[in-house]
Amino acid sequence: MSIQESSDCCVDLTAAPLSEERATALAAVFKALGDPVRLRLLSMIASRAGGEVCVCELTPAFDLSQPTISHHLKLLRQAGLIDCERRGTWVYYWLLPETTDRLAALLTRPAEALA
Repeated sequence: MSIQESSDCCVDLTAAPLSEERATALAAVFKALGDPVRLRLLSMIASRAGGEVCVCELTPAFDLSQPTISHHLKLLRQAGLIDCERRGTWVYYWLLPETTDRLAALLTRPAEALA
């Protein structure tokens, strides 16, 4: 079960304990975010004007090989955080905001809990 397929996608942590399946799906997403390179890549993609960025613009920002950057991007894709499309020889990436919105909803306490 992916984070997108969960029926309790917008339930926060204070509403009910996570099921084993939900916790496993969420752990995969948080694991993808737990690496500084992947977190920076996600930030670069998410903050890009126009909503997408070419891999050719991401790679120079790191002191890593292109295959290593591609591996990190693959893990972000597998976690459902980004998607991509090949255009000629280049691959363009964009954020999947529904996933980050679900993570934010999960971690946000309801307004009544903040009062």
